Amino acid sequence: MDITSEKVEFTGHDGKSILAARLDKPDGAGALRASALFAHCFTCSKDIHAASRIAGALAARGFAVLRFDFTGLGASEGEFANTNFSSNVGDLVAAAQFMAESLGHGPDVLVGHSLGGAAVLAAAHDIPSAKAVATIGAPADPGHVAHLLKGRDDEIAEKGAAEVEIAGRNFTIQKQFLDDINESRVRENLDDLRKALLIFHAPRDATVGIDNAGLIFAAAKHPKSFVSLDDADHLLSRRADSVYVADVLAAWATRYVDGLDAKEAEAGASASAGGDDGKGQVTVTETGDGKFAQTIMAAGHRLIADEPPGLGGQGRGPGPYDLVLAGLGACTSMTLRMYADHKGWPLERASVALSHDKIHAEDCEHCEEREGKIDRIERHVSLMGPLDTEQRAHLMEIADKCPVHRTLTGTIDIVTREEGGPAKA
Repeated sequence: MDITSEKVEFTGHDGKSILAARLDKPDGAGALRASALFAHCFTCSKDIHAASRIAGALAARGFAVLRFDFTGLGASEGEFANTNFSSNVGDLVAAAQFMAESLGHGPDVLVGHSLGGAAVLAAAHDIPSAKAVATIGAPADPGHVAHLLKGRDDEIAEKGAAEVEIAGRNFTIQKQFLDDINESRVRENLDDLRKALLIFHAPRDATVGIDNAGLIFAAAKHPKSFVSLDDADHLLSRRADSVYVADVLAAWATRYVDGLDAKEAEAGASASAGGDDGKGQVTVTETGDGKFAQTIMAAGHRLIADEPPGLGGQGRGPGPYDLVLAGLGACTSMTLRMYADHKGWPLERASVALSHDKIHAEDCEHCEEREGKIDRIERHVSLMGPLDTEQRAHLMEIADKCPVHRTLTGTIDIVTREEGGPAKA
């Protein structure tokens, strides 16, 4: 599924500061199925990896996702020193109103990361369109962020303000900020949330302890769910963790968002991978993270392709030729399994090891070309089980008849078209 990412802006809680935002959504008629509003972590921005990756993955599932910079952060106007937790909640309500005006309806799902999670819990009562709320590594109460002030609380209380370094950047924190977070009681309002709640938290989160997830869960009424993020860090710096959150969130939301039933969610996931009509359509898109990294959408699954560091990549996934070999190997093994089962032969397990290289054409015994270099793929097949000699020989013949093998060795016509443009010969 194609995705568009558009820069937008709207007026914040104070009625004058212009907030910078980005709207990620699926492209194409009928592709949009639901909407979500994302709140980033304390002193972060809409472009932090967790926000951009989750938004992109949700957009691939048919969600329009608005992520924005709170007042005084990122590209948004206003002074951070004059903001607090309550102003963040106000910005979220303003963002929901903007979505209602621009999309025709407010957000179906509210998603908040870290302090943004506490903010969406507080704002949920004022966003009636939202049917579900998801938090990621959220504190049970806003006052939890006080530990980030590195013991400057007394100085802030005495002088009215102090400059504090947070995540490598300096921020001016005023006394009104401390007063506000100390007075905010998110958990006390959870018993009448009246929305489905999904809590994501990593047991080893070093920034916001797992006990916070327990406190939020205990305070909320059903329907409520908890998903462990295992060894993820607080910022979800690994792409796989962000995509996992998006996948689980999208599937979970099908129970609560009107028109977003399980059948549509399955179809949306399939469409984002190029469909399940047997034509093998695959979508490959640059991730923007590194020089060569690509996201591959295939049959409802997301893969990462990359080149090794020696070739200018980051080694975050298999390279293009590795994927070609993997396709041939998988097809070979599947074909052997299907044939052996059909014949009732005792094949316990098949294993295929492959390698690719360039060789001189003159070294190829079966090739018509005798000059220059050609591609050679070596395939070593291991057949385990009490097969007799004739069965093994026949299975080795079958290995050469797998569909991918026939494609690679047959005549291939590759037609390249620019999207929306004419075909190239």
